[in-house]
Amino acid sequence: MTAASGERLWRQVLAAYTTDQHSEWDREQLLALGAAELAHARSSEGHPATAEEVQRIGLQEFGLLIGINQARTALRERRARHR
Repeated sequence: MTAASGERLWRQVLAAYTTDQHSEWDREQLLALGAAELAHARSSEGHPATAEEVQRIGLQEFGLLIGINQARTALRERRARHR
């Protein structure tokens, strides 16, 4: 992921969190992806982020209950973006 695409993601996450410009489904997807990014950034070396960590961060940081399947999907998408 380039710096520009990372910045774009965080702009989208911020917009999803603070405005109603996205549909509810898109909003949840963007916030889940943001939670996956944070989970990855906060994980220690050799310990990949887990779906449970994505769920915890989603609730703590965004006030969003993320289902386990949605958390796993967000982690997969995050990994795909960083290849």
